Amino acid sequence: MGLREQVTADLRKAMRARNEHAVSAIRMLRAAIINFEISQRGDPSEGSVPDEELLNVVRKEIAAHREALEYAEKAARTELIAKEQAMIAVLEQYMPAQLSQDEMRSEVEKLVAEHGPEFRQVMPQAARALRGRADLGQVNKLVRELTGG
Repeated sequence: MGLREQVTADLRKAMRARNEHAVSAIRMLRAAIINFEISQRGDPSEGSVPDEELLNVVRKEIAAHREALEYAEKAARTELIAKEQAMIAVLEQYMPAQLSQDEMRSEVEKLVAEHGPEFRQVMPQAARALRGRADLGQVNKLVRELTGG
């Protein structure tokens, strides 16, 4: 089952369970996927875009909700904080398993050993190696920490 079909099936389940946060998050994701398919192919039909490209749509949606969460925290809006956290939790279910902090550190340490302690040499390699398996913002911080850059 592809990602698009999974989203549709999960929307039905969430509607039957009357889970408002999940329904809202999945509907937004489904709309973003359809808009992306239209912009890419002009046809929002099933299977018209590979799952790898759809995962980028999910990543963008998660990033948008994390940004909204950040603003809600700055404004001390507890109801929005809870809503955004619930949305992020629902959307993260569609992402592949992420590396733990220790696994990410070990991968970056290997790259630093291979390419030397120069940030400009290590970061592009780390981004290529860990894309989709780790948050690149965290990878960037870790590379800076380990290279002193």
